[in-house]
Amino acid sequence: MDTKWLEDFVSLAETRSFSRSAQLRHVTQPAFSRRIQALEAWAGTDLVDRSSYPTRLTPAGQTLYAQSLEMLQGLQSTRAMLRGHTAAGQDVIEFAVPHTLALTFFPAWVSGLREKFGPVKSRLIALNVHDAVLRLVEGSCDLLIAYHHGCQPIQLDPDRYEMVTLGRELLAPYAKPQPDGQPMFALPGRSLEPLPYLGYAPGAYLGRVVDWLLKESSQAIHLDRVYETDMAEGLKAMALEGHGIAFLPMSAVKKELRAKKLVSAGPGLEVSMDIRVYRERPQGKSVLKSPAQALWHYLQTSA
Repeated sequence: MDTKWLEDFVSLAETRSFSRSAQLRHVTQPAFSRRIQALEAWAGTDLVDRSSYPTRLTPAGQTLYAQSLEMLQGLQSTRAMLRGHTAAGQDVIEFAVPHTLALTFFPAWVSGLREKFGPVKSRLIALNVHDAVLRLVEGSCDLLIAYHHGCQPIQLDPDRYEMVTLGRELLAPYAKPQPDGQPMFALPGRSLEPLPYLGYAPGAYLGRVVDWLLKESSQAIHLDRVYETDMAEGLKAMALEGHGIAFLPMSAVKKELRAKKLVSAGPGLEVSMDIRVYRERPQGKSVLKSPAQALWHYLQTSA
């Protein structure tokens, strides 16, 4: 039994909505439903009354909900105690960062910090967006760095977490150029000849932003999804080989654009996102790592 199933179940019990909980847990609704079904299979009984709306828990579900809160709280307290047993690493700042930002943004950002803030000892934990956010919520990292767009906000309680904007990122479509410098595939395409589209896997944060962008477009976009993966670097590799159009962050394609290995696949279909850093607000007598506290103060004053 995966503890994530309990966290999903608690969310469902509190929102009473599969779709809302899936959004809060940063997964697709089918994936979220499968997790709840897996928990029910483990429990050997129905936990959710699916005949009613809003969703209600069965008597067994009510019992598990109360027990889940205690178990999850106990696990978090135990983790905090275990982490407190060692003083090693107190000068290391732990960052939870989605894969794309870990490869494109983070290295250059740390270089800038060393020039203006000073040396930084860091540990990078590269994850998908959902698990990166979960790291912060569980107290398993000092700082979370993630993209933000209004169409896909990260659901963190502002009373518990604070945020600083580090910069902006442009997400736009790119394709391999032809010998004359024009893109092999140029948007918007035609209904009878849709363009090969290299897309993000379902549930990927950047994929949801691209879906919103295409839906909001003032003109019809004709694409045929021929490939998908979770990571922007994987899409870039396929685009460089001429397999289709990929929507990629500017930080991931700067070198390729300068070398003219990739070109814009069409103007007017780009979206600007924030790059944000989050941390849990200090509560009561909680003690923060001195390096993390100093870095946060620097980021606030220089934002």
